[in-house]
Amino acid sequence: MKNNKAIFGGVAAALSASLVLAGCSSEDPAEETTSGATDGATPTEETSAAVITTNGSEPQNPLIPVATNETGGGKIIDSLFAGLVYYDGDGAAHNEVAESIETEDNLTFTVKLKDGWTFTDGTPVLAHNFVDAWNWGADPANAATALNSYFFEQIEGFNGYEEGGSTPEMTGLEVVDDMTFTITLAAPNSEFPLALGYSAFYPLPDSFFEDPEAFGKAPVGNGIYTLASADDWQHDVQIMLSVNDSYAGERVAQNGGLQITFYATQDAAYADLLGGNVDVIDGIPPAAFATYEADLGDRAVNQPAAIFQSFTIPANDERFQGEAGLLRRQALSMAIDREQVTDVIFEGTRTPASDFTSPVIDGWSDSIPGSEVLDFDPEGAVELWAEADAIEPWEGTFELAYNADGGHDTWVDAVANQITNTLGIDAAGLPYATFAEFRTDVTNRDIEASFRTGWQADYPSLENFLGPLYYTGAGSNDGDYSSEEFDTLIDEGKTAATSDEAIAKFQEAQEVLFQDLPAIPLWYSNVNGGFSESVDNVVFDWHSVPLYYQITKAE
Repeated sequence: MKNNKAIFGGVAAALSASLVLAGCSSEDPAEETTSGATDGATPTEETSAAVITTNGSEPQNPLIPVATNETGGGKIIDSLFAGLVYYDGDGAAHNEVAESIETEDNLTFTVKLKDGWTFTDGTPVLAHNFVDAWNWGADPANAATALNSYFFEQIEGFNGYEEGGSTPEMTGLEVVDDMTFTITLAAPNSEFPLALGYSAFYPLPDSFFEDPEAFGKAPVGNGIYTLASADDWQHDVQIMLSVNDSYAGERVAQNGGLQITFYATQDAAYADLLGGNVDVIDGIPPAAFATYEADLGDRAVNQPAAIFQSFTIPANDERFQGEAGLLRRQALSMAIDREQVTDVIFEGTRTPASDFTSPVIDGWSDSIPGSEVLDFDPEGAVELWAEADAIEPWEGTFELAYNADGGHDTWVDAVANQITNTLGIDAAGLPYATFAEFRTDVTNRDIEASFRTGWQADYPSLENFLGPLYYTGAGSNDGDYSSEEFDTLIDEGKTAATSDEAIAKFQEAQEVLFQDLPAIPLWYSNVNGGFSESVDNVVFDWHSVPLYYQITKAE
């Protein structure tokens, strides 16, 4: 089991990673940030044909990398595809499909691919497979599907946010030859190479463009595992992934495949773990927080992870608009006793939030101006709510929507009770049966309540917790927040000359968030999980996902 330790990440990590990606010599100090065999980069001699069983949730959308921005689908996508780089257990970036990623000015990057990579349909992975995939994801014509288009915003020629706009080909992407392409950004960004391991930047085979809808049901990838048949995806039940024999990278599977079961509740998954019916799970139900480490012994997992929890108040909720709305947002935040919830319900497996990011990311701070709104202050909350009522009286119930299959009911009820007891209003949870149903209503803007939001980092950077969630028009900006000041600060941070300057801009952007409170920060999560006696070599990575490919199991 991986030791608890600080996770290597952030802008400083990005700068080091970009040097490694550019093909520096093995003497480069940045090479020492790798974690050796424990990150799964080196195959062992314990490879078996046994299938690893684990927990998951039905993907919200078809299995297309640029269309997937939630954890249920993301876990599967990351198993089916390989990108230019991959992240090891500590979050350090390593070349995978890329032979090198070189730049002299952090504006134009030349990418050379390794030979020998193929998709599971036998076609080679070439430069145009990356360029075509990114252009498709950035085209506004595909906006309803391409939820990760935000990640292409920094490439020259992107105009995916313009109404009626068209980006059939971004000017910043150019295929040089079959194995080489260049990326020109709209402005220099030293952190850009670090993002290239995220799923939005995965390649797509030519067959995808012939029928994207059919592809999403039976994707053709180039990753460690493959969906051998569309029949192996039993919707709302499970998905079976086979080992991809044509995978050309160094993260060679040490097992015979993955069976991901879509459990209705975390309690059911944990019961199966105790009963020896599942090999590894990456979530523990709240009812077991007090006992699971004793139950599992050294098979219990409790380590820091880049996960942030909040709830979002949608911009179209008229009760939370204007001066009265801001006062109410502040009052709600101050009415929540985060320390009590994390101590009593989560048994210390969560930490009260003091910002919008994560303590495991380089540059994190617990003293952002305005963060005092996260302190439990019942008297102050009552005063602010009364000020809001004097402007516009409150009507109705404050509802907090959540997916009931994720083990959230206990804390939602606790938070709703705290709000009711402090502010004297009706507050209640609004459960959805499944994560997919919940996310569909959120994505379609059909939800008529505030709603649970959480963020599991895509790559180790402060900006990754901020831009995708709150930048105007970003794919994961589910509350439709928009602030020109915030957007400008994010842009300035991404183009900063040094990591310190970038961090300063991202922290200034957080000051704007504390002024506006588009979401209410709650707590940071550890990854809490466990594994059975049947498996070995279980490692959970920096953002809480097991490194499935290196898990071994006796046949």
